[in-house]
Formats: sequence, C-alpha cells, structure tokens
Amino acid sequence: MTEIEIRERASPNHGSRGEPPNVRPINMLVLHYTGMQSAEAAVDRLCDPEAQVSAHYLVEENGTIWRLVAEERRAFHAGISCWLGEHGLNDVSIGIEIVNPGHEWGYREFPEPQMQAVEALCRNIITRRRIPSYRIVGHSDIAPDRKSDPGELFGWQRLARAGIGLWPPSSPDVARRRGRGVGVIHRTAALSDLARIGYCVSGGTEPIALAAFQRRFRQERWDGLLDLETSLRLRDVRLAVEAAQAAEAIRLRNRFN
Repeated sequence: MTEIEIRERASPNHGSRGEPPNVRPINMLVLHYTGMQSAEAAVDRLCDPEAQVSAHYLVEENGTIWRLVAEERRAFHAGISCWLGEHGLNDVSIGIEIVNPGHEWGYREFPEPQMQAVEALCRNIITRRRIPSYRIVGHSDIAPDRKSDPGELFGWQRLARAGIGLWPPSSPDVARRRGRGVGVIHRTAALSDLARIGYCVSGGTEPIALAAFQRRFRQERWDGLLDLETSLRLRDVRLAVEAAQAAEAIRLRNRFN
C-alpha cells in the first residue's frame, strides 16, 4: 500500500483465516466507529490481549491511519454477525475502526481529514481485493441487534460517490407519497427487500433490522418503523444490489472463461 501513509501498531489479537482447502476468500469490508473517548484509548484496547478485540486498520480524526493486523490474518472485529445468510464474517472480511466517541460518549460528525483517509484506505482495499459494492457494510448492518456503528452521521453517500459501496438515488415519487401508510402487500415486499439486500431477518427482529437499514440509507430517520418512504428506499437499494450482483457475476464469468 504505497500510495497512502500507514503507521504500524501490532495487535496480538488475531488468528488464522483457515487452512487450504477451507480458506474462504476475503470479499467483505466492514466499517466501525471506535465508540471510545479517545483514539489512544481505542488503540490500547484493540491491542490489549485481554480484550480479544481488534481490527485491521484504525483511522484517527486527523486522518492518521494505523495498521493493527495484517490483512491475511483474521482480526476480531465483527463478532456474532450475519450478511446475505453468511455467518462467521471475521473469516472473510477486513475491518476498519474509525475514531468517534459513538452514541455513548457524544456521537459527532466525522471530520474531513478523517473521511479523506477513510475514502483513500477503502478505495485501496477494494481495488486490491475486488470487494463488490454490496459487501461493503457497517457493523450495524451485520449485527443490528448489538451495534449502531458507524451510525447515521457517517458519510455513506460520499463514499458511494467515490465508488465505495452503494447509494442509489431515491425514488422520484417519494416526496409526493410521503406520509402515506404501508399496506400488507407493501410490508411483505419491504421485508423481502430487506433480506435480499443482505440483512438477516428473523421473526421479531424486523424493527431492529429496519433501524439499521435507515441508519445507513435513510439517515434522517432511524426509528425502525416501516412507512412508505422507507419501503420505497428499500426497493431502491434492493434494485441496486441486484444490479451489482449481476455485474459481479458477469465479471467472474469472464474472468474464468
């Protein structure tokens, strides 16, 4: 990674991604916030052998990037998690911790130097690893019952403009139809869209998963309620995911033909 400056601080908290032929490919990028009162406290915890948590990278508010775990190793950042029906996501993912106090300690916007560094780091990783856009997620996407990071103030739209992740335009009829209720048919379709996007939904967890979706794709409201605007946004994102999946399938087919 020669084009961006990275400092080294080795964490002991990592493991093997497995042995051939059972090694799963690295095909996912997970973004977190640290949720601690300072960058120093976050780095110390991620490097504390008793904590047994880590990430591959940490980005400070001033834009400084630290590598804590080599990408070839399994960092302990995702925990109990699920995406597109797949579990054990530490095995297949690279984790980036972004310094922010989080909702517990005074959640705030992510400053420009930090976002520039996150953008550069993400672009570098996904270019080298060929990580598809629909597998670039937040911690709250893959563990909505436990996590809310990187949260509703994070610049997902900005990253998508830079080719990192997805942010489809909103349906043109959202404003005209805002405030209307959602019928049974729309509710069934919306929950199906939620699962097809990647959220692992089971009985009774729909509001939690919906809130995580809203934090990511409808950031002005994250109450977990399914109004028509959220339903339409779900459709928009589902269509974008399906298009990205189709493009990735073509790329892989051409690669091996």
